[in-house]
Amino acid sequence: MSRQFFFTFVTLFCYNRASQFTLKQARGGVMEPLKIPQISKRITDLKTENAFVVGVETAAYEKETGKKVMKFYIGQPDFLTPQNIQLAAIKATVEGKHGYTPSAGIPELRTAVAKYLSDTRGLSYEMTDIAVAGGAKPFIGYAIQCVTEYGKGHEVLCPNPGFPIYESFSFLSGATPKPLMLYEKNKYNFDIDDLGRQMNKNTRLLILNSPHNPTGGVLSLEELKAIAEIVKKWPDVWIFSDEVYSRITNGNEFHSIASLPEMQDRTIILEGASKTYAMTGWRIGYAANRRLAKHFGTLITNTDSCANHMAQIATVEALTGSQEVPEKMARIFHERRDVIVKLLNEIPGVTCLLPGGAFYAYPNVTEACKIVGAKNSEEFRIKLLREAFVSVTADTHFGPQVPNDGEHIRFSFAASMDDIVEGMRRMKEWIQGYKK
Repeated sequence: MSRQFFFTFVTLFCYNRASQFTLKQARGGVMEPLKIPQISKRITDLKTENAFVVGVETAAYEKETGKKVMKFYIGQPDFLTPQNIQLAAIKATVEGKHGYTPSAGIPELRTAVAKYLSDTRGLSYEMTDIAVAGGAKPFIGYAIQCVTEYGKGHEVLCPNPGFPIYESFSFLSGATPKPLMLYEKNKYNFDIDDLGRQMNKNTRLLILNSPHNPTGGVLSLEELKAIAEIVKKWPDVWIFSDEVYSRITNGNEFHSIASLPEMQDRTIILEGASKTYAMTGWRIGYAANRRLAKHFGTLITNTDSCANHMAQIATVEALTGSQEVPEKMARIFHERRDVIVKLLNEIPGVTCLLPGGAFYAYPNVTEACKIVGAKNSEEFRIKLLREAFVSVTADTHFGPQVPNDGEHIRFSFAASMDDIVEGMRRMKEWIQGYKK
């Protein structure tokens, strides 16, 4: 036996014996599997954004059946990013602008955001009041982490239904998410008196989203004033104002609570390039608050280091260049809104309010569920996909169902007009088939 063969044999023998001992433990002559370390409960219980889950489901069903599905499940504009923005990114790439940047963002973009928010909100922001991140979503977590203490019972008031990441980031950060119910009878706004009742010594953050996802509701100036008066009674409460749809208002006037007296310094404004400029995949979001901007920068250093360099330069062009294309896109969304709401209201068992902003319709399908034999909105959504090849999200994808408010689904009309018309035709014929 050669020396090399001998050492190979001994090594493999010892490895095999060690592996057996590692994989199994002897106890009374019985071999038991090795216990694997556990994953934290806050991760295993963490919820997600179901629009992406529905997207995977839709793609799989489309591949399985070979039939095109009309897709209304996600808020992604069907437009290309405006050409001037694309060219700015190409120029930046060619010029070598693809390295690390300051964590809070390049000065040019922070300055452009400060001017944009100052001009559109009637406020005064400086570059140092702004932070830029890889999308708007991270700032939800950053804000919650900045104003709540882990494990101290601090509460975050979230609109319900609402963007699901408000709740999941609250939970992940050790805060307690508390739902503010949005009722159809209130045009999907919460009851101001209910807000007053929900406020307590543990409340640290109130999240507002206007125009609203998923309902398209818009808070009026009078409602914002009433909210501000309640918040002023609680000196420890911050406001997180998610305003990413501020430029998509379907002809309505947009108001920010930060513009009201005494509200700017305690309001965190969230904005981003994704919706207004059809830049979802570029992942650029920005937040404004004089006291918290530097802390946002520290959190970005600890997480992503910085946002994409070329995308930041492209967003400077988005904010400072021609606004002709984004304004045209907003007008088209308005036209689509009118068409989809009209067609939805012509479908048996479906009623739909006219959304004031964003690009979502949120029809009530309580009666339609009964017609097709669906026990709830989620079962209705699945049947709609599998039988009519129309993909949407359900109200339960945006938080616990609002008591006594019926069943709802969400349509994103960030799809083409042709797809909207075809999707509504399919849904109508599908429900009519059950009626027959």
